[in-house]
Parts: sequence; C-alpha cells; structure tokens
Amino acid sequence: MKNKPLSKKIISGKYKGKTLLLPSKTTTRSSKSIVLESFFNTLQFDIIDANFVEVFSGSGSIGLEALSRGAKKIYFMEKDRDALKTLKSNISQTDPDACEVFAGDSFQNINAVVSKLQKLKEDAYFYVDPPFSIREGMEDIYDKTLALISQLPKENVKMLIVEHMTGLELPDTLGHYSVKKSKKFGNTTLTYYEAS
Repeated sequence: MKNKPLSKKIISGKYKGKTLLLPSKTTTRSSKSIVLESFFNTLQFDIIDANFVEVFSGSGSIGLEALSRGAKKIYFMEKDRDALKTLKSNISQTDPDACEVFAGDSFQNINAVVSKLQKLKEDAYFYVDPPFSIREGMEDIYDKTLALISQLPKENVKMLIVEHMTGLELPDTLGHYSVKKSKKFGNTTLTYYEAS
C-alpha cells in the first residue's frame, strides 16, 4: 500500500481549507499548526498588502498562508528538488502571479530577493526557518543563517521572524536588528527581530 502523501490545510483567509502537499519528512519539516496560528495572530493585520519572504520554503505553507491572509507578494526560496516540486504544485492552487520562486541555495538567492525589493523600494517580512542543525550536513546552518540575517539592509526589512530549536539561544542583536519578542512552543521557538 502506497503511503498517503503528507498534507496540511490553509488555516484562514481567501484560500482557507485548500490542501497543501508536504514534501517527504526526510528533506524538510513542516512548521506546526500551533506555531503558524500564533505567528499569524501576531501579524494578522500587518501582513495585509505586505511582501513576504519565506527563506527556506519547503512546501510554502507559511508563505501561502500569508498570501491567503492578504499579503500582496510572496517570495519563496527552496533548494531541495522534491520540495520545489511540491511548492510549485501548492502555489498553482492559489495565485501564482503573486508568488515568485527562487530555486537553489537560499544563502546565495537572498541577494536576488533583496535587490528586487531595493528596485521596488519596498520592504518585506522575512520568515527564516532553517533546517534544524541536528540534521546531517547542517551543523553550521545556524551560523550561516545568523550571518545572512545580520547582513540584510534594514530599509528592506519590515520584520524578521526566526523559527528555531528551543534549546538554541539566539543573540539579542544581529546586525541592525534586535529581538522584539520570543515565544516557545515545545521544542520550537519563534524569535522576532526588528531594526533597532
């Protein structure tokens, strides 16, 4: 018997109830619903007509939830081939014109996303959910991620949200940004940074 593909539904907004496929558990992990709900409750009105960047997109469930709730443009970044296929299939159920996918290494593609925002003279919410560092080959992922964040130009960043392992202490300041708040959900924590 073939395993039923993993899926989750969009929680709220224009595309509420649409089923999103999830890539295989081995390559990505899906953000827990409770984390998503808390995040979108925090930003529910701010996200309307905003740009949203999902740095390690996986299935795109966070960016597509943002789109469903009124964000105007979503930039997705994903390296894994299976995840990309799933991501594109999920986008096709919503509004592909409002989505742009950057395939390949997020650490390289971030520059392309930032220069797009710079050309448009706009800012965005950056949701950063790197693969947990306990995965093989990912030992330095957090160091690289924190370096990436600290280099982002503050003119183009409305807010940075980092989803990370609860045991990991993130610095109070990263480049131009300082911690606004942090919220724990079991072994996952969301830390919000804003330009100081």
